[in-house]
Amino acid sequence: MRIGLDIASLTLKKQADTVVLVAGDSDFVPAAQLARREGMEFILDPLWQKVNDDLFEHIDGLQSGLKRPVDRHVANACEAPGIPSRGECE
Repeated sequence: MRIGLDIASLTLKKQADTVVLVAGDSDFVPAAQLARREGMEFILDPLWQKVNDDLFEHIDGLQSGLKRPVDRHVANACEAPGIPSRGECE
């Protein structure tokens, strides 16, 4: 709730042009709606997780500041001898 209030405060006081939110759940829909309605750009970084559909429709873009993590199951399969590659190891 505090993050949502901070976004609302920044928006209404015109203290920023862009919000980059590191999250992906629908709890932030009201804050995103307010920010965009007031002309603020709303960017989401979900850290490579699924974004809730309700939130997705209220953002201006998706981006990530971090590289996509390696799937340990795929990495382990690539290291195991005798297991044919399905393209994940390349």
